Amino acid sequence: MTMLSLGLLFGAVTLLFMFSGAPISFALGSVAVLFMYLFMPASALNTVTQNVYEEMASITLLSIPLFILKGAAIGRSRAGQDLYAAMHVWMGRIPGGLGIANVFACALFAAMAGSSPATCSAIGSAGIPEMRKRGYSPGFAAGIIAAGGTLGILLPPSITMILYAVAAEQSLGRLFLAGIFPGVLLVGLFAFYAAMRYRKEHRLAKAEFERSGAASALLLDETFTNRQKFEMLPRVVPFVLLLIGVMVALYGGFATPSETAGLGALLALALIATIYGVWRPRDVAPILTATLRESTMLMMIIGMSLLFSYVMSFLHISQSTAEWVVGMHLSKWVLLAAILLMVILLGFFLPPVSIILMTAPIILPPLKAAGFDLIWFGVLMTIVMEAGLIHPPVGLNIFVIKNIAPDISLSDIIWGVLPFVLLMFLAVFLICVFPGIATALPDAVMGLATVR
Repeated sequence: MTMLSLGLLFGAVTLLFMFSGAPISFALGSVAVLFMYLFMPASALNTVTQNVYEEMASITLLSIPLFILKGAAIGRSRAGQDLYAAMHVWMGRIPGGLGIANVFACALFAAMAGSSPATCSAIGSAGIPEMRKRGYSPGFAAGIIAAGGTLGILLPPSITMILYAVAAEQSLGRLFLAGIFPGVLLVGLFAFYAAMRYRKEHRLAKAEFERSGAASALLLDETFTNRQKFEMLPRVVPFVLLLIGVMVALYGGFATPSETAGLGALLALALIATIYGVWRPRDVAPILTATLRESTMLMMIIGMSLLFSYVMSFLHISQSTAEWVVGMHLSKWVLLAAILLMVILLGFFLPPVSIILMTAPIILPPLKAAGFDLIWFGVLMTIVMEAGLIHPPVGLNIFVIKNIAPDISLSDIIWGVLPFVLLMFLAVFLICVFPGIATALPDAVMGLATVR
């Protein structure tokens, strides 16, 4: 069988298993084992367990369950609601301040929890009812939370970036740093849109009031005293300090990523025990159970994805595909656009974890040959995968929002998130034009990269 025929067969069988409805980990593992049986030496099947173990025996991957534990501890406490409430009180006098407060609360919570669905659930369960009570349209309120939740895979500590660092063999510290300024850029774009959209809805509500006398909650003026503002800080400041402390430990050279993750998890458990009284076995058990379930699911996907990539490499499918892409002699920007378009299409059906581990052996060699910085590309790829979390047909955050706000129609949620998808693509364009947005901070903190 020719390499082209083998590659096409491999891709077709993968799609068949994917659309069969089987869990992603089982689909990828089944394809890998099937092709090992058909096209690799018979002894290969005896080494499946060993191959999976060796692929996963990375000290960097050890940080994933620990970061999940940290996120579960924070996500299953009232930290999200308190963070949202504090932001609301402090930004109450800014036009559109409630929407902006939700964006900032999502960003901070995402940075602490590292989970997009957890951020949507924790902030949205409080933020969406409050925004709707104050006259925000259902789609607008849903869009803010769904888009804000995606920041969890860009702002450190990001599990998605951990996997990219492993797949691309890049420095995790540099990658975490590279995500900070783009994350701030997205927060700024989201907040700006929230303020502009609020002004539009406020203007329409005022015109309707003048025409018919129907008063909207948007026209009500809400103020908070300084006492109310400072009363909110004791519950929020410790978690912000936890976030800062974890970053200082990591970038100050005091701890490795896995040690930092362990420290963050222990401190998060200590904080929720101190602040919210979550310390009894019956309170902690749901946190540990959620951590175990999510970690097991994620590590299964990682293990099977790595086995899938190993089989592709052994059969020279990934190398031949990469050589074919390089042999097309596309201009570097056309190559980049084509690869990002492929990531967008894969985002219709696959989670970021699978996209990274399945495509890395194919797309990274041509990008490196074209002279692209793989740290910089990791940020672009992450933002594009962020968009996949909120664009139809299977945007995960869309269904999380539908679950916590079932009275908002699916069409309203989709129309509400589309402007934020466009803002993400605008951010990708700006980072392409001004690459220093992603590379300046890691270069300043950790020195210039050796390959550019």
